[in-house]
Amino acid sequence: SVLVFGAATNYALLLIARYREELLNFEDRREAMRIAIRGAGPAILASGSTVAVALALLLLAEIEGRQVLGLVSAVGIVVAMIAGLLVLPSALVVFGRWIFWPFVPKVGGKNPYEKSIWSKLGKAVSKKPLAVAAIGVAILGGLASGGLGIKNGLSATEIFIEKPEAVLGQEVLADAFPAGSATPTIVVVESDYVDEARELVDIPGVAEISDGQSDGNYSELRLVLDAEPESTEALQVVRDLRTTLDQLPDGVVALVGGQDASTLDVTDATARDQALLVPLILISVFLILILLLRSLAAPIFLMIAVVGSFFSALGASWLIFQFVFGFPALDLTVLILAFLFLVALGVDYSIFLVTRAQEEARTIGTRAGMRKALGATGGVITSAGILLAAVFTVLGVLPLIALAQVGTIVGIGVLLDTLLVRTIIVPALAFVTGKKFWWPRKDFAD
Repeated sequence: SVLVFGAATNYALLLIARYREELLNFEDRREAMRIAIRGAGPAILASGSTVAVALALLLLAEIEGRQVLGLVSAVGIVVAMIAGLLVLPSALVVFGRWIFWPFVPKVGGKNPYEKSIWSKLGKAVSKKPLAVAAIGVAILGGLASGGLGIKNGLSATEIFIEKPEAVLGQEVLADAFPAGSATPTIVVVESDYVDEARELVDIPGVAEISDGQSDGNYSELRLVLDAEPESTEALQVVRDLRTTLDQLPDGVVALVGGQDASTLDVTDATARDQALLVPLILISVFLILILLLRSLAAPIFLMIAVVGSFFSALGASWLIFQFVFGFPALDLTVLILAFLFLVALGVDYSIFLVTRAQEEARTIGTRAGMRKALGATGGVITSAGILLAAVFTVLGVLPLIALAQVGTIVGIGVLLDTLLVRTIIVPALAFVTGKKFWWPRKDFAD
């Protein structure tokens, strides 16, 4: 809900701002809307496509909850695009100019963007673009360094911002009995081999072994581990148990379950998902940018910038988690979700800027086009970014640490993309490279 609401608002703000701008040039509001859609439509389609495709890639994840999240969110983004390109334009045209009351745009009126703070900022950046780009990159690098030594993985007793009674009770049991007594590890084995399995599972790290239920075909062995539940030591014991049980004859069913085993499986699945999805997300977004801009240089610059903002947001957030909130680690799901949201959503603002710059560059050149684009889109993109950051930050009021962490990382990352990457670094790169910004295309002037 947070993702779709924020993205849909972004698309609406971009279209409304462009429509308002065109109303200064055309008396016929239908013609103004046609020009607005022609200008803002490709950016909205590309932005929505990057988010929808990135989310749809979650269908390749091993964790079912992530598959569901990806499918539902991708459908929501597609619906948001349809609303932004069909429903909203129709409503704006039907209601007429008065919908902008009390600041109704009139034909021939002065474009407020021409002397906006963003236009002035663009002129300032264009004077010393190399120095400005270096400062921007240094800021991102400094923030990213805060993520050195980051820890990943929360136990079931650490996932809540405030401990519920169940967690407090588990801690009391752990103080009075072996650490794993509250969360025993269960071994299910064919009943004919239960005695052999009992001897095999008596390994270092296992404090107690007792018989569990049996239905004649399969029997349980209940193991109490010495290690804290879901700790690195406990997960290693589960790995050792599975390796040891492989010594049973081929074809014998012998499974290790329980909370520690589930955590180990989720950890391994998450590592696999990250190794698969992160490259696919980057490749899909990169290909969409190439199709949109029909160049290679600009997409490369945009991808480097958005990935840099992700690591900067992660580093800054880790410092906050450690020294403000006291979170012991990141939840397992945080990295993959934060990366997906930030790369897909963060590149949106650069898309809004660069597509407008490319449109203007056809007539006035790359550098002048970038300055005009920054002035024209600065206000609406900044408003959209602040709104989206605020929406994600709301997740921090929920009781789960994972949601608070995702909200914080995405919120900080969106602000960095909005106020630093899109405002300073990307324009500076365009000012430095000139027409090479669109390489290999040669139909643009400096």
